[in-house]
Parts: sequence; C-alpha cells; structure tokens
Amino acid sequence: MADVDQGSSPPSDGAPQALDPPNAIDTNGTDVVNATVAKFVATPEGTALAYGSLVFMALLPIFFGALRSVSCSKSKNSSDMPETITSRDAARFPIIASCTLFGLYLFFKIFSQEYINLLLSIYFFVLGILALSHTMSPFMNRFFPDNLAIKQYQLLFTQGSGESKEEIVNYEFDTKDLVCLAISSVVGVWYVLKKHWVANNLFGLAFALNGVELLHLNNVSTGCILLGGLFVYDVFWVFGTNVMVTVAKSFEAPIKLVFPQDLLERGLEASNFAMLGLGDVVIPGIFIALLLRFDVSLKKNTRTYFYTSFLAYIFGLGLTIFVMHMYKHAQPALLYLVPACVGFPVLVALVKGELTEMFSYESADEVLPHTPRLTHFPTVSGSPASLANSMQSSPSSPRRRRHTPADM
Repeated sequence: MADVDQGSSPPSDGAPQALDPPNAIDTNGTDVVNATVAKFVATPEGTALAYGSLVFMALLPIFFGALRSVSCSKSKNSSDMPETITSRDAARFPIIASCTLFGLYLFFKIFSQEYINLLLSIYFFVLGILALSHTMSPFMNRFFPDNLAIKQYQLLFTQGSGESKEEIVNYEFDTKDLVCLAISSVVGVWYVLKKHWVANNLFGLAFALNGVELLHLNNVSTGCILLGGLFVYDVFWVFGTNVMVTVAKSFEAPIKLVFPQDLLERGLEASNFAMLGLGDVVIPGIFIALLLRFDVSLKKNTRTYFYTSFLAYIFGLGLTIFVMHMYKHAQPALLYLVPACVGFPVLVALVKGELTEMFSYESADEVLPHTPRLTHFPTVSGSPASLANSMQSSPSSPRRRRHTPADM
C-alpha cells in the first residue's frame, strides 16, 4: 500500500509500492516534489479510513471466494471446473512473474506509455466485464421472479469442417447472464472513460474473487512453494531494484484496490490513494481457500484452519500497514503475509496432531477424480467466467493452458 498520485497504478504482481523514492520525504515526514512543492498530507482520520477500507475490501474476496471454491470444487460441469496449480507451476511462477515484470519495465522504457495503456485498457475492459458478470451471477437469482421464463442461449464458434471440425468457443448463457453482462458493461465503460477509483475497485474485487474461487492449489506443499517463491520475489523487486516503482508509475489497469486518503476533504473526486495490489489478496487467498477445503475434508464440522489463516491474514496485513506507516517506505506485503498465513495454520496443526493429515491432503481428490482433466484446446461453456478463461488461452497452442495467478 502506498500514497499514489492521480493516474498512477500498482505493479503487475500486485505488491504495494510507494511511487516516490525514500528521499522524497522531508525531516517532518511530509512528501515533497522536487524538494520544493509540498504534497497533500493525509489527516489521521483520512489515513485510518483508507487503510481500514482497504483491509475490509481485501477480506471480502478472500472470504466469499473461499466459500465459493468449495462448491466450485464439487461442480458436475467439467467446463466450470477450477484450474489446479501443481508444485511444478508453483516453482516456475516466481520466474515467470519476474520475466513479466521486467518485460513490462522494458516496454514502458521503449514504447509510448499511452498506447500500451490503451491496449491494456481494452484487454481488462473485456476481462473485467466477464469477471464482474460471473461474480454477480449467483446473486441475480434473488432479483428474478420465479414465474419469469429464463431463456437459454448458445454462442458456438468452430474451426474446420467435417471430421476435422473443432469447437473453439461453445458459450452457453441465459437471460440472467445477459443482465449481468449489461450491468458489467456499464461499469466497464465508466472505467475506460473516467478511470474512476470506484469502478477500478469493482473490477478489482471481481478479479480477486474469481481468482480465489477458480485457482486451486492441489496441496499444502504446493501452497508453501508458491508463497515461499513469491515471498523472495516480492522482497527482491521491492527492495532490490526500481523496476517495480517504474512499472507502478506507468501501469494503468484494475489490478489493485485503492481508497483515497483525502475522501473526507474532496469526496468522490479525491485523488490521493492508498492502494493494495491484487497479488497480495489472491495469492494468500487461494492458500486460505485450500485450508477451508481441508477443513471440509476432515468432516468434523469445524473451520479451524480456515479461521486461523483468515485471522493470520488480517494480522499480516495490519503489520504491513504499521511498518509502512512507521518507516514511511513501501513494504512488500508478502514479506509479512506469507509467514503469518503459513506459520499460524501449521502451528495449529502441530498442536492438534494433524500436521501429517494437512500435508497429505490432496485438493484434486475433491474435484471429481473420475473426470479426466481437459487437455485439449478448448471447449468453453457454462458461464462468463469460462469464456474469460478461454480468452486467456493461447490460440497457437494445441493444448489448453493452465491458468496461474499471473493471469490475474
């Protein structure tokens, strides 16, 4: 989390960044521009409101995404099955994320920032509409009368003919999905035209909830590998180089949650933001969701590990805010979140004598073990989220690409 200027955005991995270097703070703790022009100084009330709101917004997709991941793992529809992250994926991800981050850094150094952000806006406009529509879909049933006829639709796109005919997109939707898509499109247009922080947060929350719901770690060991690798990645790119800071200044996309510290003074037109990257929500969130599914697998009608990890996340995020506020410098949130979210549940399992059960639990067993994984590219049906997943698959590959948090 950090104070950002209007129009600034966080880095691609979602780590919180300060967009001003440490020497841009004078001896009184006041940020300065070119050592002469004083920047806005948030009031204690405004700061508390901003940080409290960010924590609350971070908890929402983790809590509800974890709950929805349980029902998602029991889905009978193969097209709506979650994407499983294996230990091999987890080990490669920090390297892929580092290459992506450095690639963006080079792009912004070489090419025009305006055109790159235009392409990113179009990309996230489409994905944001689909993600927000999928998020809204379960709640839409409450607003549709029972006697209202729900019509079914299908969008089919194929390649070739005869025996060589192959389905590229087989997208099934109904009247409720159309309403969700229409509402989401309004938000999308609002974001593209105004880049308003409320529209940004709506898309950001949708991305985070979909990530926690649909990205499944296959076991606790994989979760430890993923979180451990990103722990090192986050610390290195925040403290070791200025790459993240440069990308953060240039990147415009709804991949963060923001809340203005000057809301009390300027209302909805406020422009001095505290921010939290989605990576700091989704990465710990999918581990917390895994522990909830582990709780369910124990069949003890308790949610000990879920609540332990959830409270650990609150503690780690609070510690991040405290350290950043004390030292007036950007902090890699995973530096505090990873030890908390992994350490506390492991300690509880050790005390309860369930450590072996925890590390031997395989989340993939909960996902219809008799149903083979989809290995060929791609047949998509069922929901807006499925179409969003297919759009991120490479058309040049004959196999379906497995999604990782990098797609977020």
